[in-house]
Amino acid sequence: MNLELVISLLTEVFYDVLLILLPILGVGLVIGVIISIFQAATSIQEMTLTFVPKIVITIIAVVVMMPFIADKLISMTHKVFNLIVTVLQ
Repeated sequence: MNLELVISLLTEVFYDVLLILLPILGVGLVIGVIISIFQAATSIQEMTLTFVPKIVITIIAVVVMMPFIADKLISMTHKVFNLIVTVLQ
């Protein structure tokens, strides 16, 4: 197993992780900004007003993205297992 193989595998893994997490974190960011603007406009400084909607929307985003996440993780697992078989031969 050479250094180029390890670097390419890690690059691929980091790219897949970024691709999986970016939509979920983006939804949380957008909801957080919307709630912050609402709080600034109404002078309501309740902590649960920020936490509860963000966690609910994030859970919904994870559930909606689950087929995409599963597909990405399964394909990466197949690549790693095929690489293990190739390296061991």
